[in-house]
Parts: sequence; C-alpha cells; structure tokens
Amino acid sequence: MESLSILIHLDYTLMIVAIGAALLGTVSGALGTYAVLRRQSLLGDAISHAALPGIAIAFLLTGSKTPLILVLGAAIAGWLGTLLIMSIVRLTRIKYDSALAIVLSTFFGVGLVLHTLIQRTGNANQAGLDTFLFGQAATILERDVLTIGILGGASIIVTLVFWKELKLLVFDEDFAASLGFPTRTLDILLTSLLVIAIVLGLQAVGAVLMSAMLVAPAVAARQWTNRLRLMVFLAGCFGALAGVSGTIISSTASRIPTGPTIVLCATVVVGISIAFAPNRGLVWHRIRHQRNRRDLKMAAEAQE
Repeated sequence: MESLSILIHLDYTLMIVAIGAALLGTVSGALGTYAVLRRQSLLGDAISHAALPGIAIAFLLTGSKTPLILVLGAAIAGWLGTLLIMSIVRLTRIKYDSALAIVLSTFFGVGLVLHTLIQRTGNANQAGLDTFLFGQAATILERDVLTIGILGGASIIVTLVFWKELKLLVFDEDFAASLGFPTRTLDILLTSLLVIAIVLGLQAVGAVLMSAMLVAPAVAARQWTNRLRLMVFLAGCFGALAGVSGTIISSTASRIPTGPTIVLCATVVVGISIAFAPNRGLVWHRIRHQRNRRDLKMAAEAQE
C-alpha cells in the first residue's frame, strides 16, 4: 500500500508538471510566432535575462517567493528592459542588435549582483530563487499551473482580439501606419504579450533557455505553412508536444533536468521540420531536385 501511494503521488506530480509544460509550450510557441516573423527572435533572450533583476527586487521588497509576486516583478523588469531597447533605437543612432546586447548584459549583470546580495543576507526564504536562472520544471505546483493557464490564456485571447492589427504590424508596419493604426501602441502591446509568455516560463526553463521555448516551436511551424493562422496553431502544438515529451523523458531517468530536456525536444521538432516539411524540407527539396534533373535528362535524350 505504501508503494502504491508513492506511485500514485509520482504519477500525479508528473501530470501536474506535464500540464504546466504543455500550457507553457502552447503560449510561448503561439506568441513566439510574432517574434520570429518580425525577425526579433533574440528579443526573447533579452527579455528573459532582463527579468532576473525584477525577481530579485520583488523578493527584496516583499520577502516572499509567491509565484505571482515574482512573476509580476519579472514582468515589470522585462517590460522596462524592452521599452529601453526600443527607446535607444528610436532616440539614438545605435542599431537594434547593439541596443539588445547592451540592455541584456546590463540587466542580467544587475540581476546576478542582486542575487548574490540576497544569498549573503542569510535569509532562509531565499532558497530556490536560483531556479529562475536555470529553471526547475519539476518544482511546478498546481498554483503555478493555474497562473500559467490564466495569464497565458489571457495573452492568447488578446492576440485573437487584436488579430487583424497585429497581423498588419508583423507583415507591413508602414502600411498599418498609413491606415491610421497606432503602430507604436501595438508594438508595446505585442512586446508586453511576449514578456508575459517569457516570465511564465522562467521557473520551468530558466532565463538562460527560455528564448528557445519562444523561438523553436515557431521556427518549426514556419517550415510547414505560409499562413499566419496555421503557423500560430502549429507553433502552439509543437510547443505543447515538446513540453509533454520533455517532461516524460526526464521522468524516466534520474538526474535529468526537465527544462533542458524540454528545450532539446523542441530542437528535435525543429530538426524534423527542417528535414521533412513538404514545401521547405531539405529531404523533399532534394527529391524534387533529383526528379527535375531526371526529367530534364529524359527530355534532352528524347530530343536527341
């Protein structure tokens, strides 16, 4: 009976982690589509690193590790970091990639300094904050899954409400501005949605690897379709698949971290998509190339 109780507990824990990873993969994959199409894939990396000082400051101010408080601190810091990048690009001659690198390294450095100061305070409640740096998906609880579901679901709903506006912003920002759409406001809205998706995944995947969860499913989905609606759907499905498969694989062996395993599963999905997608896949491209060469050769022989 004791062994059965332990088994049931393990299965329940695995189910909670798998659900949380699936929700995270769905939200990050769907919202990451916009970052990939706008060629701002590294923005996710900057936001995830910029969120670290927000987590530290939220803990210093409240002394609490409540996920909602830490996520709120991370979101504010990530949002401010993104606005700083946009302001640097707009107000100076510094290019986007340079501004991205400056803000990323500065915010991440501040976060590490604050994290070190927290460790030196001797506050016993600070244990576990380093999970936001490297991630620890196995520690996801029901309340974390609920937070991911509510905030992530709200972000998806917002994208559906502003579907037409965000679509114009992604594909032709100048045309959207000529039609009178507030492109700067829409840009801030889209960035805020990306911030939410990233900070939700910090506990599971960590600041170091979270950008992969944002980009990999979208890159994989891009190989299969040219339609935005289908790409968003596929990216969400690929993200969920990576989350569930990574959780299951990491649970079958000891000492295999769940977050990095999820990222590796997402990378496998990208590799399969690049190789076997019907229109863009390398394998099918090679087959079509050989078929065209054979047809040309047969046509040349027929003319002779």
